[in-house]
Amino acid sequence: MNILPLVDWTMGAVLIGVFALVCIVLVAIVMNMMKTDKKKNESTRTK
Repeated sequence: MNILPLVDWTMGAVLIGVFALVCIVLVAIVMNMMKTDKKKNESTRTK
């Protein structure tokens, strides 16, 4: 009788790594949008 493990630690670690990578990419995109938005607002105010 073969007992299957309830937890696959390798797949769990990979999923956590992918989730962390997606979070980092989303934060970088939002920060990039904030920086470009500030430049556009400052340039429109001076004109």
